[in-house]
Amino acid sequence: MNIRWLGRISYGDALAMQEKIVAQKADDLDAPDEMLLLEHDSIFTIGRTSDHSSLRDPAALPAPLMAINRGGQATWHGPGQLVGYPLLDLRKRGSDLHRYLRDLEEFLISLCAEFSVAASRCEGLTGVWAGAKKIASLGVGVRRWISMHGFALNVCGPLEGFAHITPCGIAGVEMTSLEREGAAGVTVEAVAEKVAASFPSFLGQ
Repeated sequence: MNIRWLGRISYGDALAMQEKIVAQKADDLDAPDEMLLLEHDSIFTIGRTSDHSSLRDPAALPAPLMAINRGGQATWHGPGQLVGYPLLDLRKRGSDLHRYLRDLEEFLISLCAEFSVAASRCEGLTGVWAGAKKIASLGVGVRRWISMHGFALNVCGPLEGFAHITPCGIAGVEMTSLEREGAAGVTVEAVAEKVAASFPSFLGQ
């Protein structure tokens, strides 16, 4: 599995990279799985839905908005948040999107534990939670059973971007981060290093 740390990169550039890799993997069963790890400049995204109420007031958003081919409602990406885009051939994993989402949640729960933050699932909701607060969001797209998009784990720094939306369409949700849950001094790059070290073995690669 090829894992790349890209640092800070625009959403558009990362999306173009994903699309190129997905197209290559869809045509080549032997192409290696890949993972892009990065931070984004501040941006709001929303998935495939006609209901945009989670954006509240789209005209008042303090950063660009992009509609993309993942599931889910509005979310925010920005500095201090680790974004992971696993580009995996799900044909080799039973072509089971539901199982893949649960596996990503389980991985993020174990990742939070490495920073002494207790995290868990919330029944009926996609994502990862620290108590009653949401610490990581998931949004996945699939093309010819090759996964794209992935997860966003709040690591450190301000979370003000979420104040302009209803994150993931969940009314009353409060967002948190590893730093706010007690992981003092943690950085996005340090968490990315943990992901790079443990994600392949988690997948059995």
